[in-house]
Amino acid sequence: MPGTNLTAVEAAARATLVSVTEQHVTLDLTTSDSTFATTSRIAFTCAHPGASTWIDFVGASIEKVTLNGVDLPAAYEDGRVTIAGLAADNVLVIEATGKYTNTGEGLHRFVDPVDDEVYLYSQFEVPDSRRMYPVFEQPDLKAEFTFTVTAPAHWQVVSNSPTPEPVAVREGVARWEFTPTERISSYITAIVAGPYDVVRDVAASRRGDVPLAIYCRKSLTQYLDADNIFELTKRGFAFFEAEFDCEYPFRKYDQLFTPEYNMGAMENAGCVTINEMYVFRSKVTEALVERRALTILHELAHMWFGNLVTMKWWNDLWLNESFAEWASTTCQAEATAWTDAWTTFQTHEKDWAYRQDQLSSTHPIVAPIRDLADVEVNFDGITYAKGASVLKQLVAYVGRDAFRDGLRAYFAKHAWGNTTLDDLLTELEATSGRDLRAWSTKWLETAGVNTLRPVVAVDDRGLYSSVTLEQSYAEGYDTLRPHRLAVGTYRLVDGVLERTSRIELDVDGERTEVAELIGTEQPDLLLVNDDDLAYAKIRLDERSLATALGNPRAFTGSLPRSLVLASAWDMTRDGEMGARRFVDLVLSALPGESDSTLLRTLVHQLTTAVAMYVDPARRADTRRQTLARLWDLARAADPGSDAQLQLVSAASSFTTTGDDTAYLSGLLDGSEVIDGLAVDTELRWALLTGLAGAGAADEAAIAAELKRDDTATGRERAARARASMPTVAAKEAAWRAALVEDGLANATVEALALGFGRLWDTDALQGFVARYHEMLAGIERKGSHALVEAIVYGFYPRALADERLRDATRTWLAEHPEAPDALRRLVTEAVDPIDRALRAQARDAEDA
Repeated sequence: MPGTNLTAVEAAARATLVSVTEQHVTLDLTTSDSTFATTSRIAFTCAHPGASTWIDFVGASIEKVTLNGVDLPAAYEDGRVTIAGLAADNVLVIEATGKYTNTGEGLHRFVDPVDDEVYLYSQFEVPDSRRMYPVFEQPDLKAEFTFTVTAPAHWQVVSNSPTPEPVAVREGVARWEFTPTERISSYITAIVAGPYDVVRDVAASRRGDVPLAIYCRKSLTQYLDADNIFELTKRGFAFFEAEFDCEYPFRKYDQLFTPEYNMGAMENAGCVTINEMYVFRSKVTEALVERRALTILHELAHMWFGNLVTMKWWNDLWLNESFAEWASTTCQAEATAWTDAWTTFQTHEKDWAYRQDQLSSTHPIVAPIRDLADVEVNFDGITYAKGASVLKQLVAYVGRDAFRDGLRAYFAKHAWGNTTLDDLLTELEATSGRDLRAWSTKWLETAGVNTLRPVVAVDDRGLYSSVTLEQSYAEGYDTLRPHRLAVGTYRLVDGVLERTSRIELDVDGERTEVAELIGTEQPDLLLVNDDDLAYAKIRLDERSLATALGNPRAFTGSLPRSLVLASAWDMTRDGEMGARRFVDLVLSALPGESDSTLLRTLVHQLTTAVAMYVDPARRADTRRQTLARLWDLARAADPGSDAQLQLVSAASSFTTTGDDTAYLSGLLDGSEVIDGLAVDTELRWALLTGLAGAGAADEAAIAAELKRDDTATGRERAARARASMPTVAAKEAAWRAALVEDGLANATVEALALGFGRLWDTDALQGFVARYHEMLAGIERKGSHALVEAIVYGFYPRALADERLRDATRTWLAEHPEAPDALRRLVTEAVDPIDRALRAQARDAEDA
């Protein structure tokens, strides 16, 4: 195989040949600032003595290879060390030198600018444990791992097993000798090391008290709200142990907030790493607080589903992540204060799923994972959000009790083993009595999203004479699926939409009659998929749409309101409703909105609609009118409210060249005040970035703000503000720093991309269309997939949203069929929204 890839066929063959008993990993983190010493001692059996295999390692060098006491030549190429002449029982020792990274993969090294302290953390999913130690890098070759780590004596060193007392090695240096882990996959092993501060507690568990700990950098300790996190974690322990009828599998549970992190978190067994954006330096939206809670519960759910029972190969990654999404949302809704968690799921997760599922790169939930390259591009809205949506549908299909009982049987039967989807379906069929193979074929093995549309007829008395749900599919994705859903009827009374009935039914095929509604009075609003059980795009009949558009605040519950607004957004994206009509709807829906995630989603959709979907001839006027309305709403919001914070931030982001920025400047310097608005560190950066984007803040202003906040996060915010300036020079500087030069951490590259692509800076971006496509030829040299993804997607000049950009990208795709599949997919997913935007612009132009 070229490069460092691994195919499913190769992995399956190796798993039939090799079985790992135990692995000892010895690390010395004191050797240099760029490399570390790493040694693996692996005990394993071989089914065919005399055969050859390989061990995986991606590092600086291999120093020595010994098999069963005999030195072997270090046959090291493309991330593989070839091992020949295997015995039935083997002990392999490899001494090597690893390389620290700053890309959030392998063993990441970070220096805190506040105190110059060094912090390390590992991140291994998908194939990156091999970046820290030689290993059989595939999930079905589990082992008991024993780590020994030499590091500065004043550090904390944390791994999957409980942290031992360090032993002095020499002055200022100590050694930590961990006990063996449980039998786990290498991708969930972990090492986190550095002078982290720690807070401790315990959680009651069926196995007894489980030690809990929360770690963060010293410079963030003042912001750490450990009590809140511990309380949430304990609720998760109690809920999941009861739901799964299975004790927590590991001996302790540490949660470590780490810098420059590529994802939200990682479920390392008993040693969860979490993006430190969840340590809040300033007031944040309730949406972000809720998201942190979901992330914490998501990783905790993985201790059972993913860590105790693990996928055999990466084609079941979707099940791993989708289950954690479903389980964490269920826990939030039933065991925490976030009782409206399913509204958040519909508003955020499903919106992501529907967008991903309508790209030309969409794929079945059970995607064909031929190799590691396929896995890396499938951490997407299908794997997470659509998969979780379909699991929610499966729960409705088989029943919650049957689903729970099937899970319990699954954990009991397969503890510490590897499984496939078929193993789970077998247990669910046994507990529910339903045949799930046909269901699985239609839902998991086909791509695309269906649309459900009510077709109604009313007699001269105002009664329904027929109500039919019509199911359709997008061109090229011709699957009609079975849905278990609810239909709700609503009556408008004194400005309030009250639900008068709810009918739950199975929908299948092209047409399904709702017989229970025939002969009943036509309501003001008929809502298909009430309570959001199904995964489908929803349309409203003519009367229902008029009611919704005329009364956007009439629902008392957030879930039906979010469903109707989501339907309007789908119609806008699909060119069935003009974008300016959607803008008017959102601006009417925002006043008084208290659901933080719904508000956040509406602001994001409003931004996309104005910047990309409105007829270009009317866009400038629409943006100015929207900006004025956002400031009005911000000033009218309840003092100190979540809505106030979000609306001020939104107004800042809508500001551009030519706008009067005096009020925005006044909020930043304190000469203007909005009652209850705390202009703290993060809001200051948001206001300053808005001014920079309008050409009203220069380098001196950014430097002055950075002096106030010279932290890792502050430096990222400054990079974004500089790149937001609406000049060719500012865009050029961001481009050069991220694409031409090397060495920036991924988090800084992402910050630069956010500023570079600020949606209103179209004049400054014109010259980057050709340059973007030219740079694609050499982008793979960046090496890190996460970094390549950040550049290819983040530096696409999508703000232009015009035919010239679309045509240039389609031409590149046509002329480069030999480009790596992963790169072509990233480029395709960048241009697909431009096609959609052009269709939406044409539809909006039809309106007066």
